[in-house]
Amino acid sequence: MEDLEAVNLAADWADISQGLRKDLGHQLHSQWIKPIQVGGFSEDTGTLDLFLPTEFSANWVQDRFHDRLSLAWKIARSEVRHVKISVHPGRRQMPELRLSDGRRAANDGVDASALGLAAGTIGEHGFTSSVGLDPSLTFAAFVTGETNILACNAAQRMAATETPQFSPLYIKAATGQGKTHLMHSIGHAYLQAHPRARIFYCSAERFMVEFVQALKQNQMIEFKARLRSFDLLLVDDIQFIIGKASAQEELLYTIDALLAEGKRLVFAADRAPQALDGVEPRLLSRLSMGLVADIQAADIELRRKILESKLTRFAPLEVPGDVIEFLARTITRNVRELVGGLNKLIAYAQLTGQEVSLQLAEEQLTDILSANRRRITIDEIQRTVCQFYRIDRSEMSSKRRARAVVRPRQVAMYLAKVLTPRSYPEIGRKFGGRDHSTVIHAVRLIEDLRKRDADMDGDVRSLLRQLES
Repeated sequence: MEDLEAVNLAADWADISQGLRKDLGHQLHSQWIKPIQVGGFSEDTGTLDLFLPTEFSANWVQDRFHDRLSLAWKIARSEVRHVKISVHPGRRQMPELRLSDGRRAANDGVDASALGLAAGTIGEHGFTSSVGLDPSLTFAAFVTGETNILACNAAQRMAATETPQFSPLYIKAATGQGKTHLMHSIGHAYLQAHPRARIFYCSAERFMVEFVQALKQNQMIEFKARLRSFDLLLVDDIQFIIGKASAQEELLYTIDALLAEGKRLVFAADRAPQALDGVEPRLLSRLSMGLVADIQAADIELRRKILESKLTRFAPLEVPGDVIEFLARTITRNVRELVGGLNKLIAYAQLTGQEVSLQLAEEQLTDILSANRRRITIDEIQRTVCQFYRIDRSEMSSKRRARAVVRPRQVAMYLAKVLTPRSYPEIGRKFGGRDHSTVIHAVRLIEDLRKRDADMDGDVRSLLRQLES
């Protein structure tokens, strides 16, 4: 029951998060809402825990979004009376790291989840192993295809023993396409090739926080010394450093110092260096002076390969081929959503004892599927339905009531409601000026027929696949 409750909470959070993304916009949502993890829910107190990776982000979200999050959860679940925002209890502190001469390690005091810290545990003989890198994000687990092979090869070169031909490496990719995976992979591979290497991996947001703290505490000399002592510097989401002149200048000097010593730098962002607004020209030139490796959106062949590679974790559970094909064709926005959809589907099947099927995928992944659907018009729906049932396009607006015409018209109305954001009156106007009550009747009728009539359900599924492909 606890596992099922966790799945239900995750599903509710997916809906709430999607709504907040529309309200707040992509940048605010990506920076502050997306990192939230749903914790436990106490039925006794009606309190739901929401966790963030750092004190800074938890305080920010508490101050600016607590009321909105509380309202959204109370609407989604009436039993939620209080929403508590805090730092994940397992991530509050990192062990103090000291060098063999007693000095603090350069990555001391930084939250692992926010920085993705990739230095090393300190023993009597120095650095011995990686800390903070996600162990699952390695080159071996990175599935390659035509759209990401350049970035992957460049990342492997950056981590190799021999000196790379280019530095810095700048990885450009949209959200969820694998740039963070490659950065973690570089960290793992570089440590394997250079066991005593000192690596620093952070987000641009965290770089800003550390810089401001050092400035306030008059510790800029120590801050600069820390940054310039690393062998490999990895900075993710560099787009968030825009507009901060003093921090940009410090990053510029750090890049110059590390490059002068032959050290390696990797940056990642959701846009090309030239598209970074508010960044000083000198810093732009440094970011683009090495290699800019682009990860394009995964094509259908790569999406199939990724799904098939993930299935090995769930053996001996069987996932039918038509389900894999459906997910690969339907979830096209990014790889993270694709894998998340597969995980959610399999988790639900395992926790409820149901078999994985196409119907289950359509029922349980409605939030992900709707977000990935391309914009479909009512005209396109009418044209596709008419071709499917072999009737003239004019019948969509005609007054004829022959069954051979009425049923396809009702199916088209149903699909218009399912696949478009149009209201009942708007749909009615596109079908010869029909009243909204006629559209409501058609939608409810087709919904009922799909449950009772296998042929009708098959027709609708076939039309959905055509329209969404």
